[in-house]
Amino acid sequence: MNRRILTLSLLLGTALALWACESTPTPDTEGKRLDLRNSADAAIALFKEKDSSLKEKFFDTAVGWAVFPSVGKGAVGVGAAYGRGVLYEKGMKVGYCDLSQTTVGAQVGGQTYREIVFFQNKDAINLFKNGNTQFTAQASAVAVTSGAAGRTNYDKGTAVFTMTIEGLMLEASIGGQKFTYEPFM
Repeated sequence: MNRRILTLSLLLGTALALWACESTPTPDTEGKRLDLRNSADAAIALFKEKDSSLKEKFFDTAVGWAVFPSVGKGAVGVGAAYGRGVLYEKGMKVGYCDLSQTTVGAQVGGQTYREIVFFQNKDAINLFKNGNTQFTAQASAVAVTSGAAGRTNYDKGTAVFTMTIEGLMLEASIGGQKFTYEPFM
């Protein structure tokens, strides 16, 4: 792999790991909070545009969803990812959330992607709000393509969809995602 990509991925992974350790889900200025809310709305529109079946099967029936408009991920052997998002309940924005991920294994690269986690029922969204939602290596996210939602079902009350923004990751790794949530003040 290209030396520039290796260097970039190492720097990105290290920066993401450090930032995630010191960060909170809520951006520190009103301007950044507004940008995140607007980015979440734009991400939803992009997901619906890419796969119109998401609306009927998930947006119209889920009790809520967490939208992460941009998650940065980098790895060279050890990987890290971090992104902030917005939690929607019954279609209304109710708070900020973040996603942090660590992985180990054969992996190299860097990428950014969008992610939406749908919650099928009140129990699933309450687990998320209480910080008890984690995805392990066994959990799988579905890459959004036309019709992907029609072939996807909830697993333990959640369904996860991703959309690559840019970059490339080559990986055979294990790890997991952890989430935190803070309601709007």
